[in-house]
Amino acid sequence: MKVSNVMSTTIDFVNTDAKVKDIARIIFGRGINGVPVCKKRKIVGFISEKDILSQFYPTMQEYADDPLHEGNFEEMEVKVKSIFLLTAEKIMSKNPITVFSNTPLLKAQSIMNINKVGRLPVVNEKKELIGIISKGDIFRAIVGDNLPIAATEEYHDWQARHYDLVTNWTKRLKNEIPDLVSLFKKNQVKDIVDIGFGTGEHDFALAKHGFNVLGVEASRAMYQRTQKKLNKESSAVRKRINYICNGYVDHLLKEQGKFGAAIFMGNAFSHIAKDYKKVLEVISKSLLPKNSVIVFQIVNYHKIFNIKNRIFDTNFISSKHGFPIEYAFLRFYDPQKNKSNLLTLNSAIFDSNGNNWKFRSLNSTPIVNLDKKKIEKLLRNNGFKNIIFYGGEFFGSLFKKPFNPKESDWLNVIASR
Repeated sequence: MKVSNVMSTTIDFVNTDAKVKDIARIIFGRGINGVPVCKKRKIVGFISEKDILSQFYPTMQEYADDPLHEGNFEEMEVKVKSIFLLTAEKIMSKNPITVFSNTPLLKAQSIMNINKVGRLPVVNEKKELIGIISKGDIFRAIVGDNLPIAATEEYHDWQARHYDLVTNWTKRLKNEIPDLVSLFKKNQVKDIVDIGFGTGEHDFALAKHGFNVLGVEASRAMYQRTQKKLNKESSAVRKRINYICNGYVDHLLKEQGKFGAAIFMGNAFSHIAKDYKKVLEVISKSLLPKNSVIVFQIVNYHKIFNIKNRIFDTNFISSKHGFPIEYAFLRFYDPQKNKSNLLTLNSAIFDSNGNNWKFRSLNSTPIVNLDKKKIEKLLRNNGFKNIIFYGGEFFGSLFKKPFNPKESDWLNVIASR
């Protein structure tokens, strides 16, 4: 693999007469450690954070001439205004290390390691700047692109640390629980199985209404966090809830004909990308043969891709610790590739110090691409004859509005035999 395969051709560079103030704005605004300096596109130097910071310190001659004044570190900071007025030509490192577009990728990585730099300008035979390559680019190409898409457990282990931060549970449960309670009482449900229970909030609320809940979760991190929360609940709630961390199929095979209801909340069913059909088959058998129901809350992907430009949601959360000041959480989908029937859910985290945002983390997981037609076919194949579809909004009720592909955030489903 060559440098040309992964280098960025969208390049930040400055001219020789650019002021340090403007260069620093590019460096800190882009979150990079330096920029090339060019004269008519020909690279003549490079300015890094180190080059700018070195201007605060005296030269050896200045220190020898006035060691008392030049050794005052607090006074050095006063130099910032005068340093901002310097030009790139005055402080740049000359004869920058460069690579060509046909340089082998790992050779470029070796050059970075030897010279202790994080990015290299890419030039043509005329020494004209044509791209930039960083260690991050190389890591993604050599390592990241060869990793399989995150397994469900891996994604949810990562998500477990943030899930309660981005969900307004008070508002959500206020509207969703009454609908679930009404449905279950109508069908005389006593025992419920919750598949992919996340952080357990639906289960705590249902237990407080007198229902017995078995929660099954494949993510160890989700299970551990929920178990800690359960230990803080009243003894009456703890008595009604049992959590299991196990593969869904493996455990549900042991729970045949026991439950009056099964729930897949928060798009849990779509997250079981590997064996969702088998899980539905097994969960169908775990339900009582009569008067049992199954509930799905599924993302309306039609709206995601045709109206919301692939964005699921964005959330801004103030830090409880003061620094960073704020977090931003973004969830978006990549479309289905080929005939896989799988989408990709991406979750990204940024944080802000009050002035600038910085990217912190991202994880992805495969998601089953389900719609009204597909879920109906799956349910009928498993013996469910009575299927009702509703539309839901974020933090809204579950079963009060008809499903509208262009408007509903959720496709909510009730199925019974």
